[in-house]
Amino acid sequence: MPSDSLKELIEYLARALVDHPDQVAVAEVSGEQTVVLELRVAKEDLGKVIGKQGRTVKAMRAFLSAASSKLRVRADLEILE
Repeated sequence: MPSDSLKELIEYLARALVDHPDQVAVAEVSGEQTVVLELRVAKEDLGKVIGKQGRTVKAMRAFLSAASSKLRVRADLEILE
């Protein structure tokens, strides 16, 4: 399934950024037209994933957008606390 590779991409990127990679979890919520990936990290790593003025999460969303368009799937990334 194409959304599994998107899930793995976000998990890989997040694990590379945080201090506690064992606490990274990505859940997939499939809608009718969109796949929503929900990213959970440790509370102290939240700032690292978001970045200054949201630049890091914006870059992660750009990666996700490029990968999902190649797979012809619509995907979105949400960061949960």
